[in-house]
Amino acid sequence: MPNILVRDVPDDVHGALQQRAERRGQSLQQYLTAELTRLVERPTPDEVFARVARRSGGRVGLDQAVADLDSDRPAT
Repeated sequence: MPNILVRDVPDDVHGALQQRAERRGQSLQQYLTAELTRLVERPTPDEVFARVARRSGGRVGLDQAVADLDSDRPAT
């Protein structure tokens, strides 16, 4: 499995991440792996806009557009 090395993390950021991991009963590595996984499962705004741009035809109301976007998101 690949590794990621992040250098020059500010002390306060490192401390906050460490505390969050401890509150979950996880190591910092386990916590960050879970958070990074969650991050990539959620589409970026650019990805959402690209999906919207690929759709063609018709007019969709705001409520339907919101429902469509929600259905594209992975369950949390």
